[in-house]
Amino acid sequence: MSGRWIERWEPEDETFWREEGERIAKRNLLFSVFSEHIGFSVWSLWSVMVLFMGPQYGVDPAGKFFLIAIATFVGSLIRIPYAFAVARFGGRNWTVFSALLLLLPTGFAYAVMEPGTSYGTFLLVAALTGVGGGNFASSMTNINAFFPLRKKGWALGLNAGGGNIGVAVVQLVGLLVIGTAGAVHPRIVLGVYLPLVVVAGVCAALFMDNLAPVKNDTGAAREAVQARHTWIMSFLYIGTFGSFIGYSFAFGLVLQTQFGRTPLQAASLTFIGPLLGSLIRPLGGSLADRYGGARITLWTFAAMAASTAVVVYASVTESLPVFLTGFIGLFVLTGLGNGSTYKMIPAIFLAQGHRKGLVGEAAEAYGRRLSGASMGLIGAVGGLGGLGINLAFRQSFQTAGTGTAAFLAFLAFYAVCMLVTWAVYLRTPVTAPDTPRALAEPASRTGYAQV
Repeated sequence: MSGRWIERWEPEDETFWREEGERIAKRNLLFSVFSEHIGFSVWSLWSVMVLFMGPQYGVDPAGKFFLIAIATFVGSLIRIPYAFAVARFGGRNWTVFSALLLLLPTGFAYAVMEPGTSYGTFLLVAALTGVGGGNFASSMTNINAFFPLRKKGWALGLNAGGGNIGVAVVQLVGLLVIGTAGAVHPRIVLGVYLPLVVVAGVCAALFMDNLAPVKNDTGAAREAVQARHTWIMSFLYIGTFGSFIGYSFAFGLVLQTQFGRTPLQAASLTFIGPLLGSLIRPLGGSLADRYGGARITLWTFAAMAASTAVVVYASVTESLPVFLTGFIGLFVLTGLGNGSTYKMIPAIFLAQGHRKGLVGEAAEAYGRRLSGASMGLIGAVGGLGGLGINLAFRQSFQTAGTGTAAFLAFLAFYAVCMLVTWAVYLRTPVTAPDTPRALAEPASRTGYAQV
């Protein structure tokens, strides 16, 4: 290892992994989780800042929903270049840069967060927080390279869950500030995160490594873009992760706008859903391992539709307890769905390798190559679901004064997701072939039931 660059990295070699690789990989995972966690917190800042924006700020509910929507939009799009940056600049180097870049939106927010600031300025600062959303893509790409195939599920689940919890943590910090200092001191929240951003960057510089063998595969990226399953899984990930991030950003604002909750009352509830959704994400992956990701995803969308129906009922009857029950149930289900859909991706491309006539290591290599290339794009498109949710809320509250119409649209979307999951991955309940004899069977017999 020279200058924090590791020239030889062979995690599939059990001797190398036992004697050297595991220790290095776990150290990088630890500080990757920390950096990604801070990134998610910064990305989610405006889900908290809007709770501090009382009438003196002159921003109506539609304007607040648009603030969090623009943060979601930028954070989703920026995931694509971030996913390729690791191989171009090195995992450690990019983690240091991307962590310290968070000083930009956090520092600007600290400077302008006061009544009298123009709405255009708030929009610009909210857009800058999108860089925190990109950290997920680069962090997952980096950690994926450190671990052997048999450990990837655990490592990626821990990395993703640790990052997602950043949404709940920043909302807890907001609750603490509102509960102690009041709703007129948003800068305290930002003051907490400014030093944490610096700590994340310094820790990455001191304790993380670059992997020289990791290179961008432009051919795989091109194939992934052309693969129909990349876009199908992007659509399903809109339903799971898009819902998680969209609801996380909007939950407190919905409580304030539709149910008249005070900033303190809203802040005391907003963190619960994102926290539960983050913690349960690894369970979704584990259930997918055991029963098949497509089956878990199908039933998750069915349950999400049912929970959304509960939320619609509560919205119409103005029942806050029922509304909270249904909404928090949605958060839990999005967490399960995040885990199951992400676990489907490598299995789908492995099955695609089998359908092309590949077997054994050749099929596995094809699956790793295409799934790795597609994950950044799927994550980016999935995140755009959060933009759709916040824009739907904005339109619903602007035209009707409630979120009922938006929830009805979400219910219909989950029904479509159920149909797509069943039609593409479960309608032909046959396991993908992995033997020469099975490969001789007609292609129509090759299904995706086990993905």
